[in-house]
Amino acid sequence: MAIIKTGKVVIVLAGRHAGKKAVVVKTFDDGSGDKKFSHCLVAGLARNPRKVTRAMNKAKVEKRAKAMKPFIKYINVRHIFPTRYVVDLDLKKAVDEADLVDAERKVDVKKDLKKLFTDRYLNQKDVTSEKKAQGSTYFFQKLRF
Repeated sequence: MAIIKTGKVVIVLAGRHAGKKAVVVKTFDDGSGDKKFSHCLVAGLARNPRKVTRAMNKAKVEKRAKAMKPFIKYINVRHIFPTRYVVDLDLKKAVDEADLVDAERKVDVKKDLKKLFTDRYLNQKDVTSEKKAQGSTYFFQKLRF
């Protein structure tokens, strides 16, 4: 699967997080261990940040950004839909695969992810390239369909 690379924004098609956006952290093309099919590790938003308007002050925007709730999950490649957008979040450092086995450490990973996503959401104007800025904007918007 040459289309699904690290940093690609995908839409989850199956399971509890169906219809939610996620970013690919790592891909396993030939499968590994107990998962003998191609799959990838994705980190996404189970709950998007609340709507923000221009009239809102900085404190209110920050409060509305707190509504974000991340998830992290291994998903079969057939159950995700790649979009044309790419995000330049460095998720590999934030997510250690060994931490995903233990439930308590997974909670800590989610907290780190929330911090990372919130920082990016509040500082979207600092993104270097136009393409990555578009991806970031798309990722944090609620999926409309």
